[in-house]
Order: sequence, then C-alpha cells, then structure tokens
Amino acid sequence: MGIFDKIKGAIWGQAKAAEAAPAPTQSTAATANPAPAPAPTPAPSATTAATSPATSAPSAPVDIASILDAAVKKSGQKLDWKHSIVDLMKALGMDASLSERKELAQELGYTGDAGDSAKMNMFLHKALLKKLADNGGKVPADLLD
Repeated sequence: MGIFDKIKGAIWGQAKAAEAAPAPTQSTAATANPAPAPAPTPAPSATTAATSPATSAPSAPVDIASILDAAVKKSGQKLDWKHSIVDLMKALGMDASLSERKELAQELGYTGDAGDSAKMNMFLHKALLKKLADNGGKVPADLLD
C-alpha cells in the first residue's frame, strides 16, 4: 500500500466513522418500526450491487476540510494542514519524515529535485489535495489553485 493510499484510507476511514456514529440510532429506529417494505428491497439492490462500488465513493463526497480540521483538533497540536504537507500527514497520525514524503513524491509524479524539500513539499501538498479531489474528496477550491 502506497503513501497516498494510506492518506486516503485515513481520511475516508474517519469519514466512515463519522457516518457510522448516527447509524445505530437509525437502525434501532428501523428495527423498532415493523417495516416489511425494506425487506423486499434487497432484491433490487442485488441488481444495483454491480454498480455499488462505483456509486459508493462519488455518491457522498468526503469533506476533506472538516475531517482534517477534526484530526488537527484531536491531535492537540497546532498544525496547518491547509498549507503544509508535513502538518497534514501529522494530523492523520502518519510518519511525515523526508523519506515518506520522497516516496509520496514518486507516487504523485514529482519530477523535480527531491533534495529541495521546500519545493517538493509545495508540490506534494497541491498534488495530494488534487488527487484527493479526483478520488471523491470535497476540497476547498482555494486550496486547489
């Protein structure tokens, strides 16, 4: 698993955890109401099961900003994920070492000098946010410029 996949997994995992929190109250409400209508729906959903993976990601875009803001708050550190790839990775509890960032740079197609970490970090931040947006993440437009 590459660094980008770890970052995406951490963000999407937190999104699913936030989504799952209200789900128990909904499922208990659904269980409390005898509703035979939901029982027949699995037959049509079996037909949509083939499209399920394609529709599951784009159906509800993951709000990258809110997830990373919450991760920063949870970390208890003063991190500026909106401007720093290192802070973004730290907010997710990841290793933000130079070697990890160089590996991420390779994954994201960085062709510049990996020895110029400032330039590489700026590329990584923009490229990462763009790739997250391309994969179903909702990224603030001002961070994609």
